[in-house]
Amino acid sequence: MRINRTLCLLALALVATTAIAQSRRPHFLRAPSASLGSPRVIVQWTEVELLKHENVSYIASAKAGAHYQCVYRSNQRPSATHQEDVLVNVSVGGTFTADKYGKISDKLIIPAPQPTLVCPSNQVLTLVSVVFTDIRLTDVSNYVSSPTHPSALSYKAECAH
Repeated sequence: MRINRTLCLLALALVATTAIAQSRRPHFLRAPSASLGSPRVIVQWTEVELLKHENVSYIASAKAGAHYQCVYRSNQRPSATHQEDVLVNVSVGGTFTADKYGKISDKLIIPAPQPTLVCPSNQVLTLVSVVFTDIRLTDVSNYVSSPTHPSALSYKAECAH
């Protein structure tokens, strides 16, 4: 009799745990936001319905096209310019811990793609412009993904020639 009661209580606990786990649906409170931080994209979000103190891994990603060129230290463009266009997928990841209410509010910063261009000794490398498209945030722990708002941003240097 006592064994049956223990088994019954264990089965009930298992059903209750399963029901709670199935009713939990992690999601972003609203679309993650994207803003420009110089030649970088700052992706901010709030995700809810996570487990208390759950560690969640995220990836912020985008397609990025950047234009670099070499200029004299006085910001003058030489007559024979060294320049490079870089078009790549960029991403950054991080792991964050949910608070006691099952919520994470944080940010990740996506950098501009890096060039391979090497400037002559009397010149410096300058980022002229960069465009980020298809900006997206993915919760890889819970398989939740969303485009950001806006999903595309562009940056042009003030002293671009």
